[in-house]
Amino acid sequence: MICLSKNLADMYVNMFAKGSNSVIKDYDYDYGDEEILIRGLGKKLLIRKCLEKKHNFYYMDSGYVGNWPNPNNPNGIKLWHRIVKNNLQHSAIINRPSDRWNKLNYPIYPRKQGSFILLVTPSEKPCKFYKINRNEWIKNTCNLIKKYTDRPIKIRDKIIDRPSRMKQPIFADLKDCHALVTYQSIAAIESVLFGVPAFTLADTAADPVCDKDLSMIEHPTKQDTDKIYRWACHLSYGQFNLTELQNGVAYKILKETNE
Repeated sequence: MICLSKNLADMYVNMFAKGSNSVIKDYDYDYGDEEILIRGLGKKLLIRKCLEKKHNFYYMDSGYVGNWPNPNNPNGIKLWHRIVKNNLQHSAIINRPSDRWNKLNYPIYPRKQGSFILLVTPSEKPCKFYKINRNEWIKNTCNLIKKYTDRPIKIRDKIIDRPSRMKQPIFADLKDCHALVTYQSIAAIESVLFGVPAFTLADTAADPVCDKDLSMIEHPTKQDTDKIYRWACHLSYGQFNLTELQNGVAYKILKETNE
């Protein structure tokens, strides 16, 4: 595998390369037929090229669970990173052991009831990758929601600065929330685990346990708790912490689960 590291200095890519005994190259490297690792939506042209030509690649980005402050990560550092083969998200439920999820010690809350709709907007990079205009998306989505409910809509924009974002966790906004609506944000995963139904309007890792039809906004699907647990176990096998990137555990699991 060739790990493409911007200016050879991408810390997370380099960690994975060390653990997998892979070669590190800059983004202008002509990788030929070899598998490659790419990190981040900023590499949209390269990702699209791989998808179009069906070239095997691994995509790395923020992990699904565990990057907010919690007992296993008290400072909320960017500890977990997802890695997906030939896609940007893990889009289906595959039965996995429960060991990795249980070690996360992350709660799955029962279904909650609330009064308002939380609209989580896409940030700049997803907008560019999926070729959408953010302001138009917000306007059109709000208008569509209003066709089916008169509940108030609260808008949450992504705070770019991570330290500031840690001070305003999404869980505060999910209190008294009837349903969350987003384009493809990890917020949908956080919402479902917090007990709030979610609607996703593009492909996300939360799709197996979310709705996509906003006409259902007043009466979201009541997701089966066992299904949510199986989904969570699956996601835990697609994300890895910094130690696992470096010591080869991430690479070993990826090879075992993608063969």
